[in-house]
Amino acid sequence: RARSEALASESVLCLTRALATLRGIWEEIGIPEEQRLERTNVVRKHVQELLELMVKEEEGLKERLLNSIAAHRKDVDTLCRELQLEPLQAEEDSTLLQQEKCLRTRAEALLKEKEDRKRELNNLQEEDQDLCSTLCTTPFCVDSDAVPSLEKLECYRNHLASLAAEKERRQEVFVNIKRQIILCMEELDHTPDTSFEQDVVCKDEADFCLSTDNIAALRDLLQQLEGQRSLNEALCVELRSRIVLLWERLQVPAEEREAFAVH
Repeated sequence: RARSEALASESVLCLTRALATLRGIWEEIGIPEEQRLERTNVVRKHVQELLELMVKEEEGLKERLLNSIAAHRKDVDTLCRELQLEPLQAEEDSTLLQQEKCLRTRAEALLKEKEDRKRELNNLQEEDQDLCSTLCTTPFCVDSDAVPSLEKLECYRNHLASLAAEKERRQEVFVNIKRQIILCMEELDHTPDTSFEQDVVCKDEADFCLSTDNIAALRDLLQQLEGQRSLNEALCVELRSRIVLLWERLQVPAEEREAFAVH
């Protein structure tokens, strides 16, 4: 402040010296007093107009700063509400330039955080959709239009981690049961005839819907095939016993029995 006052005093002194120099020149030239007064008045008007123009420009700068501060304050308040953050407190004893810079920087940071959260939400929703399509479950309940809070995003991430683990578990169950089903069908010489059996045996494992109903249906199919295999094995044992009994009654030679035994 002291330097500003010193510069102002120096400016007044410069103007005074310039006017004195002009008066001296006018006197040497011989310009009458009345004309000297007119010329002095012209100088005063020039200086006054210049100063008024500079004041007007600086007042315009101040007005632009105030408008910018108001606009950034509004943006910051809106973003804080959307992001569920505490409102920004104004710094005491700060100049207009400091306020404008602080609010502008804060608004830019908050806008970036908003965009980052929305981007992460979109990525999580895409991952959720893929998992839900595979597991045939309902997507996570979230408002796509609102900006999610940090707690909501964390909850969403934990939910997807749980879904991914469940998908991995069901995938292992599916692969294990599918392998047993294929073995049973080969032993029974059974060709998949229903659409579900064809999906299980022929469809790509990544495309199979791992819903709880499908996993239960898989277990039921395996149980049916294993039951049929058990019935066939019991029937084979019975038929073998009857064949051996008939061999004994018919006194079939050992060579003929051995030739049949390969079956």
